[in-house]
Amino acid sequence: MVVLAVTWVAKVGQEAEVAEVLAKLTAEARKEPGCAMFQVHRHRTEPRRFFIYEQYKDDAALEAHRNTPHFLQYARKDLPKIADRVEGQLYDPLG
Repeated sequence: MVVLAVTWVAKVGQEAEVAEVLAKLTAEARKEPGCAMFQVHRHRTEPRRFFIYEQYKDDAALEAHRNTPHFLQYARKDLPKIADRVEGQLYDPLG
């Protein structure tokens, strides 16, 4: 299992657009055979801040995700126009 934690911050006034793009990305990512979980969260007091928690079966599944048409469109093309990716960390579960 591989876990990826990503934080995006919407540009001022772009919060709704970021939420829309992340909803589309979520719907498609959840269809991937190697994706165990893809959940987007919105910060309670900072509405421009979005956190994505992703789980993949293994490194190959994560790499496959990064090469899908929906990832390339939403995460590589659309989101950078309306948000800044401020953090992305990979984790391995203990035990």
